[in-house]
Amino acid sequence: MELTDNLNIKGFKPLITPEQLKEKLPLSDETAHLIAQSRRTIQSILTGEDKKRIVIVGPCSLHDKKATYEYAVKLKKLQDAFKDKLHIVMRTYFEKPRTTLGWKGMLYDPGLDGTYDIEGGFIRSREILLEIGKIGLPCATEFLDPIVPQYLAELISWASIGARTAESQIHRQMASGLSMPIGFKNSTDGNLSSALDAVKAAASPHSFLGIGRNGQVIIAETSGNKYGHIVMRGGGDGPNYTAEYVAFAGVMLQKAGIRNGVIVDCSHANSNKDFRLQRNALIDVALQVKSGTKLICGVMLESFLAEGSQKPDKPEKLIYGKSLTDGCIGWDETMELVSIFANAIKL
Repeated sequence: MELTDNLNIKGFKPLITPEQLKEKLPLSDETAHLIAQSRRTIQSILTGEDKKRIVIVGPCSLHDKKATYEYAVKLKKLQDAFKDKLHIVMRTYFEKPRTTLGWKGMLYDPGLDGTYDIEGGFIRSREILLEIGKIGLPCATEFLDPIVPQYLAELISWASIGARTAESQIHRQMASGLSMPIGFKNSTDGNLSSALDAVKAAASPHSFLGIGRNGQVIIAETSGNKYGHIVMRGGGDGPNYTAEYVAFAGVMLQKAGIRNGVIVDCSHANSNKDFRLQRNALIDVALQVKSGTKLICGVMLESFLAEGSQKPDKPEKLIYGKSLTDGCIGWDETMELVSIFANAIKL
């Protein structure tokens, strides 16, 4: 018989199951409480019950365990300094969507050598999340592959669905079953409609294919995620963080019957892909918050120990604490901008 299946597959490799990974790297009671409390705080901020604001800040993507932990320790001190006004969540992005080709993130290629040690990537990613949780800092990530949440989602306080995947039925269904608040980014052309549709779709029950903790293929039946919200990240026509765009988003949310507020991503198209322009977006949003807008519940910043970015290379050749993907602001500017945002908030 002529072969008609798996013609472009070079081979299959077994992968550790979610259950095995969790047994190998278990979640402690203390970290579980931190994550659950962080999720409740974010939910309360999104609905306006809590007047604090969310700051989701950290590297564009993670690649260096040591630098990541050093950054987390610094960020925890910043959280402690502004805990009355801010709920700071660290960006811990292990998957990176690629427009064409490129490094796909720590989860897929932790050695930065093209060997795609995905099992090692899962282990390292979970180790990092547990270490950050141990110091008392909640984590945020973007879920790209729908299998990944079974391995890591219990350690995440806030998650996003990216601009490229917010229109995907698979990701909307996945979001409907996730246990944390989910931010849907507006499309790359700047249109908010797809993100609005995603929020409504994720709030509804769904049935879809997935994997269980033991790795078996299952049918997942969800009850819907009521804490979906829009992340305004700019688009093809430029930034969308200014007051008129935020007001327009408010009208659209009201018409759609969505009560959750929005988060403004100061990076990506809102900075014209120039990390130095995140400052402009943050200051504008801070002024809006200071003037009394309630719709903006928080901001996102791409930040690391050193500013800028570098190309992926062998680990020993990399500059310590500098991003491998999008450019990031450095630590000193991070402290400055977070302080500006905190001082704009009136409780």
